[in-house]
Amino acid sequence: MNIQIDVKNASKTYHSERGEVEAIRDFSMEVAEGDFVAIVGPSGCGKTTLLWGLTGLHPFSGGSAKILGDEVGKPRQDVGIIFQQANLLPWRTLIDNIHFPLEIMGEDVTQYEQRVHDLLQTVGLVGFEDNMPNELSGGMQQRASIVRALSVDPKVLLMDEPFGALDAYTRDEMDALLLSIWNKTKKTIAFVTHRIEEAVYLADRVYVMTPRPAVNAKTFTIDLPRPRPEGTMMTQDFFNIVATIKQSISDEVKKQKQSGEYQTEKYSTAF
Repeated sequence: MNIQIDVKNASKTYHSERGEVEAIRDFSMEVAEGDFVAIVGPSGCGKTTLLWGLTGLHPFSGGSAKILGDEVGKPRQDVGIIFQQANLLPWRTLIDNIHFPLEIMGEDVTQYEQRVHDLLQTVGLVGFEDNMPNELSGGMQQRASIVRALSVDPKVLLMDEPFGALDAYTRDEMDALLLSIWNKTKKTIAFVTHRIEEAVYLADRVYVMTPRPAVNAKTFTIDLPRPRPEGTMMTQDFFNIVATIKQSISDEVKKQKQSGEYQTEKYSTAF
């Protein structure tokens, strides 16, 4: 088994004028090539902190994290990142936004034209190449961010609640689109979400984080058929898995409250 994301006993402590905040403690996770895993947990528990640690943008304070066999150090071309917001530059057209990372890396954009066109066709954005971001819906902007991340054909995708700001209908559409892309490409994906239903629908495994300081409380293997047939989210098996994970999170919150270690949300906006 080729492990492409390997996190061992990772920890992260933030230091500020308000004092230290321990966001993650001894978190471990393995993601094999082609796996789709989701990370869930209570609001403010450190899910985004974990993902940002894997990008190299905010290094962990302790433990180790490897991607594609190398210690995480800085952002790299073979690791795509999709954030909560599309972050399109408002003064550039859709196609120029997609090309922007390629330009920064000094790549010849013309060599990627066919791949970008094929991706635009996959996500339904052909014909909108010259539109400005303010002319696109939120869902269209996030589709563009997916194309941008996939344009260099990364081996690993890190996704931080990329559909969290969308309405329920558009979010379901984006989940289905993402699964379609994953079924075709079998990219290794680590996907952060606060929505348990989304995690169960998308992932092979779901990692449950405890309230801060976050550790890996439990890991659930999602025993649902691949590819996910239409109506998966309406089946009893699906409901049972979602209920079990929700109960697991609730139990962890109660456990930490009883131990006196449960932390409030007063620092949550930092993570």
